[in-house]
Formats: sequence, C-alpha cells, structure tokens
Amino acid sequence: MEKLPQYLTEKQVSESTGLSQKTLSQHRWKSAGLPYSKFGRSIRYKLDDVLAFMEAGRVEPETSNTH
Repeated sequence: MEKLPQYLTEKQVSESTGLSQKTLSQHRWKSAGLPYSKFGRSIRYKLDDVLAFMEAGRVEPETSNTH
C-alpha cells in the first residue's frame, strides 16, 4: 500500500520555517509561496512541499583551506 502524505497545520509550518502565520496567509491570498490544500476551512501544507521549500533556501558555504 502506498504511504499517505503527511500534512502540517499553518502553525506547524510557521514554527518550522520561521514564517509568521500572517505571512503564510498573505502568500495564499497572493497565490505565492508554499502550495497548500484546503479541507473545508482548514489549511494544510504537505510536509514534502515544506521540506522542499526549506531545502531550496539552503546555502552551503565554501570551505577554505587557508588557515
């Protein structure tokens, strides 16, 4: 059986990403930012989408051999 995707609440996404719930709400209103699902009045974000969003902002500093 295929594993079902895990969904996060707006509060969980806010805590994980550092984006305020107001910013997440504005992104939805502007059709920008993270993809989301709406179930009735509930907003949910797929964990895989949140992780991809965070990974896209990843910066790997260059290592320097000069000490």
